[in-house]
Order: sequence, then structure tokens, then C-alpha cells
Amino acid sequence: MKSRESLVRLKEFQVKEKRRQLSQLQLMMSEFERMTKELENQITFEEKKSGISDPSHFAYPTFAKAARQRADNLQVSIRELKVQQEAAELSLEEVQAEFAKAAAIEERDSAIRMRA
Repeated sequence: MKSRESLVRLKEFQVKEKRRQLSQLQLMMSEFERMTKELENQITFEEKKSGISDPSHFAYPTFAKAARQRADNLQVSIRELKVQQEAAELSLEEVQAEFAKAAAIEERDSAIRMRA
């Protein structure tokens, strides 16, 4: 019966680990979104300062061009993290179901031992 207790602990650990991973993904996405907004504010400031808002203009500020590229890269990263988040959510659901099943079996076995 110890192996079932170990299985329950293992499944509980896996649930906690999946939740931690999901939390990290969400934290990274929110940080990237914050950084993107900050870059967009800087781009707007540079465009107003120079009076040029067309990125294809020959005199478009270099800083604004670089910041725009970085903001675009962050948006790509956010999209990739969202895909990872969806996969992590599915994985968490699976592990939670496995944990619930293992816990139910352990509870049933425990009740049987108590009656015996």
C-alpha cells in the first residue's frame, strides 16, 4: 500500500509543478506586455520629438526603429508563450485528473484497511 501513497504524493507534486510552470508563463507574458507598452510609449515620444511617424521615412529616429523592432519581437514571444500556456493548461488538467484518481484509490484502500 505504500506504493499507492507514493503515487498520490508523486501526482500531487506533479500538479504543483504544472501550476508553478503555468504561473511562470503567465508572469513572463505580463512582463513582456508591460515592456511592450513601455516601448510603445518611448516610440511615441521619439516620433513626437522628431516630428516623423513614418518608419519608412529616411530620417525616422533610429531609437524608435530599434524600439519598434524590439516591441514586435516581444509580441511574437507573447504569442509563443500563449501557445505554451494552452499546452500547460491541458497538461495540468491531465495531471489533476490523474491525482484525483490516485487519491480516490488511496482513500478507498484506506477505508478497506480500516474495516479489516
